[in-house]
Amino acid sequence: MQNDIDNQHIELQLLLQAIYLKYGYDFRNYAKASIRRRVEHFMKKETITTFSEMQHKVLYDVNFFERLLLELSVNVTEMFRDPNFYCSFSQKVVPYLKEQPFLKIWHAGCASGEEVYSMAILLKEAGLYNKTQIYATDMNQVILNQAKEGIYPINRLKLYTENYQKAGGKESFSDYYMAHYDHVVMNKSLKENILFSDHNLATDGVFGEMHVIFCRNVLIYFNRELQNRALSLFNDSLINRGILCLGSKESIRFSEYSSVFIDIDKDEKIYGKNTSHETLL
Repeated sequence: MQNDIDNQHIELQLLLQAIYLKYGYDFRNYAKASIRRRVEHFMKKETITTFSEMQHKVLYDVNFFERLLLELSVNVTEMFRDPNFYCSFSQKVVPYLKEQPFLKIWHAGCASGEEVYSMAILLKEAGLYNKTQIYATDMNQVILNQAKEGIYPINRLKLYTENYQKAGGKESFSDYYMAHYDHVVMNKSLKENILFSDHNLATDGVFGEMHVIFCRNVLIYFNRELQNRALSLFNDSLINRGILCLGSKESIRFSEYSSVFIDIDKDEKIYGKNTSHETLL
């Protein structure tokens, strides 16, 4: 029994290595339990019984790999997810951002873009959008294209509207989209200062001189080594006194970069780079 478990672990590692060598996507340092669940879920859908069979199909069938990539990518998100986070950001970070002549914001692992548009709305209502450049990145080009289009199912609008209101929205949420049958399209005015770009936290480099970095609910899928790699990128990409926002189940406190950041909001996982942020606490 133990030999079977060990063999399956080896086969999974070989599959992830094959993906990296063939396509350049590096899932080797993702949390093992999470990546295995995703692979096994995909195998059931494709009626595949072994990791070895998966590896063969990945190497010789590009369309098969593209379907697998969608399964492996982290795409769970919603507009104004965790409304208390946006309330805290408005109260504790926006006043600091208003002092800056120009803003650069990076949404790392933006998935299908709901968080990016949420922040664009917040910045508009705070009078900051016109002086902001937003960089929204993800490793999955299919999902990134969805984010760029800004088209979402209309049956999600009730939840999104409730989140917007709980997050302290000042206008009517319906002002920010156009409804078309079974979907809505986010207004073009929200997209004017957003640049969508391909970027892989496992393999790519620094996005420099950022005032704010959002990487919420992504690091939980990484192992410790990859988490530290991503946090190193964020540290190198942030200006002095820059802001780092992580997800509700994530923390910088057990990483190699704990001493570099202070808590701006411990509960909402909003951190400030270096100790000159005391005025925000």
